[in-house]
Amino acid sequence: MGSLRFDGVRFVAYPQDHEPRHVHGFYAETELIVDLLPGPPRSVAKAKRRDAIRPGNAKRNDVKYVLQVAAAHFDELVTLWEEAHA
Repeated sequence: MGSLRFDGVRFVAYPQDHEPRHVHGFYAETELIVDLLPGPPRSVAKAKRRDAIRPGNAKRNDVKYVLQVAAAHFDELVTLWEEAHA
């Protein structure tokens, strides 16, 4: 397992996780699974799965914040994913 912290958000890449390329972002009481999309343009998005946001009633502002931080650190998060799956 590898992790990085940016602007109060901890991002984790688990080696046993599956494609598509993604990380788990933890902020306040929220966990968000963030897909790292290859593009073009390269971007981030909330994973398309039922459990992408935990808890289900997480604050929308927290979810948006995690996505903003992930987008700002896209390259570092891709490297984190790749190192966890090397």
